[in-house]
Amino acid sequence: MTDFLVRHFVRNYQQVQDPAVRERYGVLSGAVGIFLNLLLSLGKFFAGVLTGSIAVTADAFNNLSDAGSSVVTLVGFKLAGQKADDGHPFGHGRIEYLAGLLVSLLILMVGVELGKTSIEKILHPEEVDFSLLTVVILACSILVKLWMSLFNRRLGKRIRSAAMEATATDSLSDVVATTAVLAGTLIGYFAHVSIDGWIGVVVAVFILRAGWGAAKDTLNPLLGTAPDPELVKAIQQLVLSHEQVVGMHDLVIHDYGPGRRMCSFHAEVPESDDIMEAHDAIDHIEREIHQKFGIETTVHMDPIATGDSEVAQLRDQVRELVRQLDPDMSIHDFRVTRGPRHSNLIFDVLVPHHCTLNDEELRRRITEQVQQAVPGCYVVLQLDRSYVGAR
Repeated sequence: MTDFLVRHFVRNYQQVQDPAVRERYGVLSGAVGIFLNLLLSLGKFFAGVLTGSIAVTADAFNNLSDAGSSVVTLVGFKLAGQKADDGHPFGHGRIEYLAGLLVSLLILMVGVELGKTSIEKILHPEEVDFSLLTVVILACSILVKLWMSLFNRRLGKRIRSAAMEATATDSLSDVVATTAVLAGTLIGYFAHVSIDGWIGVVVAVFILRAGWGAAKDTLNPLLGTAPDPELVKAIQQLVLSHEQVVGMHDLVIHDYGPGRRMCSFHAEVPESDDIMEAHDAIDHIEREIHQKFGIETTVHMDPIATGDSEVAQLRDQVRELVRQLDPDMSIHDFRVTRGPRHSNLIFDVLVPHHCTLNDEELRRRITEQVQQAVPGCYVVLQLDRSYVGAR
């Protein structure tokens, strides 16, 4: 069913990096959610009024809030699909993350209100009538919500959407919640035990847990997370597959919303190579990264000495000394300037975020270790913080 809907309602559905295609996916998800959640809400509200069950009625309002969340998702994708303008040169893609966050807040609000109503029901219990129609409606709701969870999960994975993942999580929590309501209805009828309020509390807990998890998933890209390690590895392999490049460092990836990523890094090339050939290779790398990953790329070219065996030996020696402080620490832009009385060892140190040493302590310890290993040298170092996590 999912593939059928995608093929018929999402034009160019395979081009998931295209913001316009992502927008059509969002519209499809939102439209399906609005229709099915309104249908479920009406059915459950009728069943709740018929039986006097607070749990069933609360579940109806839960579906009504889900319909509102689907509206938010739909509007969010429409806004996120807007083209870049003078005020927003990187587009409006992060609105999709904001839409997911708003959906999460709506889920949390429903959970809080349902919890309050259920506690009142526990303190002031009322008899609940049994209806076979209610059982049928709840059972159908479970099946529909299970399908909606799978539907949004598949769409979310296909276009890597945090908003759709949040919606899928919400639908899955609804499956658990409605199952609890159905179980409470059957237990109340056959065991003659009034647990309607307690079931409402259980439903509220599931809803709050789902809302909190969805909020974290949408907050992370807004705050700025480290890029996917697999993506970093793939970019490194692509860059180093070009024979003109002997190393790379300072990779930074900026996420301005799905399909709107930019990256920059330094590519090390032998200083003896022809500058025009090296520049042509760098241009080719930028185009290749864009074609393969959909990422706009800017590369800074660093010429390094590769034919000087003494410099290479010093570089390896300093690299090992730095790794003794932290195995994830690395160096780059290593060069040597020689004088009549001493030599300057100039290099940058890439420091992972988990390193507990402050900059002053790092400078002191690295300088001391290098000067002990290479007497008579001066150490000129620059500390850089890693933006891609430990290597």
